[in-house]
Amino acid sequence: MKRILAGLLAALALSGAAAGPLRDALREHRQVRASSESSGLEDGTDTGSAGTLPAGSRVLRNLAYGADPAQRLDVYLPARPQHAPVIFMVHGGAWRTGDKAMSRVVDNKIAWWLPRGYLFVSVNYRLLPDADPLVQADDVRRALVFAQQQAHDWGADPDAFVLMGHSAGAHLVSLVNAAPALALAMGAHRWRGAVSLDTAAMDIVATMTQHHYRFYDTAFGTDPTFWRQASPKQQISADAPPMLAICSTRRPDQPCPATHDFAALASRVGAKVEVSEQALSHAEINGELGKPGAYTTRVDAFISRLAAAAP
Repeated sequence: MKRILAGLLAALALSGAAAGPLRDALREHRQVRASSESSGLEDGTDTGSAGTLPAGSRVLRNLAYGADPAQRLDVYLPARPQHAPVIFMVHGGAWRTGDKAMSRVVDNKIAWWLPRGYLFVSVNYRLLPDADPLVQADDVRRALVFAQQQAHDWGADPDAFVLMGHSAGAHLVSLVNAAPALALAMGAHRWRGAVSLDTAAMDIVATMTQHHYRFYDTAFGTDPTFWRQASPKQQISADAPPMLAICSTRRPDQPCPATHDFAALASRVGAKVEVSEQALSHAEINGELGKPGAYTTRVDAFISRLAAAAP
């Protein structure tokens, strides 16, 4: 991104005729970045990669589930995986940045779940401007199919997946989970459920027709048909697997009311969505998950209930 900005600045210096359009493009980039950072929703500033692995565990890095270099995933394996359940994690970053190896995406989660016998899969996907959120959701589905196809080789159970995502990744997971038929048609096994970690994008139609941060315009554009297709609330179906939706009570855009509305609609159509409000920041909801405490216990209990209910 710094190279892009440097190129724009150089072009401004060299070409007076093009200065106006280029200056506008640079201003737009700064505005979009500033709006996502000031909102507390930017997930791409954590550039650290995953740290120490739990004792006896190992990681398989950059496995390809598609031809694009961004279509890669990492697999963290416990010491002796045998028919292991799987947490399938999708990072955030305003649909335009982020990475599967960021420390707050991975470290505390593997520290908690790998010693308990889980595999942890962390997924990259194509980003804006190359791929819009519908394409990104399709990447998540493709990654899920690939991971389930490889699960036996990893010592995992392809029928014991739980989807998880944070921020933009929580939106993508919520969208995939709301309409599972699309993933099943691609060859996915039905997964046990999903955990959405703090998205304010459950109802894209409402978001885009009300006051919103500028980065939503970059992601979702101006087409109401696209908004409906990309909106978990407009796509929720009776066959959606159970979901736990975590929302921050400390975010300035207050995602919890919309999350409760989504859960209420899910109940009306026959799906199950639990909401857990947390007095944590947007970043903490991601980074703190896996640290011992009430928050991790809440999420772990939900995942354990999914396992208990599995046939």
